[in-house]
Amino acid sequence: MAASGAGTPARLVQYVVVRSDLVHKLSWPLGAVITQACHAATAALHLHYTDPDTQRYLEELDSMHKVVLGAPDETALNGLSQTLTQAGVLHKLWIEQPENIPTCLALKPYPKDTVQPLLKKFKLFK
Repeated sequence: MAASGAGTPARLVQYVVVRSDLVHKLSWPLGAVITQACHAATAALHLHYTDPDTQRYLEELDSMHKVVLGAPDETALNGLSQTLTQAGVLHKLWIEQPENIPTCLALKPYPKDTVQPLLKKFKLFK
């Protein structure tokens, strides 16, 4: 694990990437899109609950750090999921049912420097 200073573990971040076209082009209610992000973040924590970084992230309950980024569309979100999978980055691609629509993805908590380069083309969700 990367270190942020002399013996200090790196700050953990959970990245969530949401399709911005759901709000801006497909007119989904903002609350519905936020719900998708919550589903993905919770699922990623559940799937990787025993991971040491996930455990440390959960121990710091009052100082959890999440970054929510926007993907322009389904193609970009699916492409990011493939890139993360190829890089061995653990995440959950949330697919809304019963519509079978990929809406967002969430990574398990990672030190920021470990995964940020894979996410640099995505901007903060607006």
